[in-house]
Amino acid sequence: MTSFDQWRARSPHYDETHEAVAQSVRGFMKAHVHPHIDQWEKDGELPRSLHKKAADAGILGLGYPEEYGGHTQGFDIFHSLTQSEELAAAGAGGLGASLMTHSIGLPPILALGSEEMKRRIAPQVLAGEKIIALAITEPSGGSDVAQLRTKAEKRGNHYVVTGQKMFITSGMRADYLTVAVRTGGPGIPGISLMLIETDRPGVSRTALDKMGWRCSDTAAIHFDEVEVPPENLIGPENAGFPGIMRNFNSERLGMAHGCCAMARVALSEAVEWATTRETFGKRLAQHQSIRIKLADCERQIAATQAWVDLAAWQHKEGRGQPADYAMLKVQATRMLESVAREAAQVLGGASYITGSKVERIYREVRVNAIGGGSEEIMLDLAGRQLGYT
Repeated sequence: MTSFDQWRARSPHYDETHEAVAQSVRGFMKAHVHPHIDQWEKDGELPRSLHKKAADAGILGLGYPEEYGGHTQGFDIFHSLTQSEELAAAGAGGLGASLMTHSIGLPPILALGSEEMKRRIAPQVLAGEKIIALAITEPSGGSDVAQLRTKAEKRGNHYVVTGQKMFITSGMRADYLTVAVRTGGPGIPGISLMLIETDRPGVSRTALDKMGWRCSDTAAIHFDEVEVPPENLIGPENAGFPGIMRNFNSERLGMAHGCCAMARVALSEAVEWATTRETFGKRLAQHQSIRIKLADCERQIAATQAWVDLAAWQHKEGRGQPADYAMLKVQATRMLESVAREAAQVLGGASYITGSKVERIYREVRVNAIGGGSEEIMLDLAGRQLGYT
């Protein structure tokens, strides 16, 4: 099969600096992740110490401003894709989702927050000392952000926040939450973004058990009359929706590449099994039907990766459109579902036993298809963006 190393070597978007990132993250994974990932899956969370180790390895800060402890000089979005590929090698989507949770929690602060807030929050997060999570989804609705109900009411010299958030990645371990709240009237114009420290009185959390992403802790967050100072507003009051939407494009691009990376892991395990397992007197790969399955998986991955790379270039050049990322996410999640299914068919009964990467990846298909915007919402968004109304 075509490894991502081979893909990069034949692509105009990657060079020796991307290879250096791959080798660096590969070393980190070998030393700090691969020996422990199965236990972390059982534990239901990552150790906080892993964030510090990832920061020391330059992983957390890749692509973030130098003045806050990040690394941007000489790096572009394709370095981030390369890093994401290597993190996926463990075959556990919860690793990237939880270890890199700052990739969705921190950008709104860097884009819209005050300079004081940026300097107070970003260096600690990028150093792996603190964990930040994004809290948008609520029990009453997911993708329909405009209808959120968590309220932040101005009382005297502070806001009082009351409400709930649901399915929050890293919610149990987070020190900071980037929260969408309602500070105004109904609909989009009444939404603000607000930083809430999880040690504030009135904040409580409930752990949620899940089908996949098991090493990534997920929580329901409850806000009971939580007092928050006005300086914790991220951007102007009642102007939070654009900040939420600009975050979604990069999140969906990242998820699409993550699907390609996981599909490659699943296919790699299937190829290894097919070239060593014997049935009816010959190796599985010598059966035409198996070769067809494997080649078709390769076709789907390559086509989707080419679109990911195009979208990444468009994002880098400021030429991307919301419809692009929405459709790409659907393409990638459906591709992953197809590849995971065929890989499981190749492994047969072995894919149904805990311990194979294919088993784990197959369980994680749905979170990719739903999280960050469901397939239905994504295609409707694309249709409206493309003028099909």
